[in-house]
Amino acid sequence: MGVSAADVEARLRNELAATEVQVQDIAGCGTSFEVHVVSPQFEGKRLLERHKLVNAALAPLMPEIHALSIKKAKSPAEVAAQ
Repeated sequence: MGVSAADVEARLRNELAATEVQVQDIAGCGTSFEVHVVSPQFEGKRLLERHKLVNAALAPLMPEIHALSIKKAKSPAEVAAQ
């Protein structure tokens, strides 16, 4: 039983209070995902800390996920400044 992109998105939105989440199932079978996340919890944190937060949020799903590519992990203030 695989994990869906919707499952990944729901976890990120709930656990990180994410304001923007994009999840793409890059393998098409629920084992590899590419994610873009904007969360206020990333404010003032370095990239490694942000990646750790994403991985912690997805911890219950990780046994099913073989590859996770975090393409964007930004705070709302960083997105607004772009």
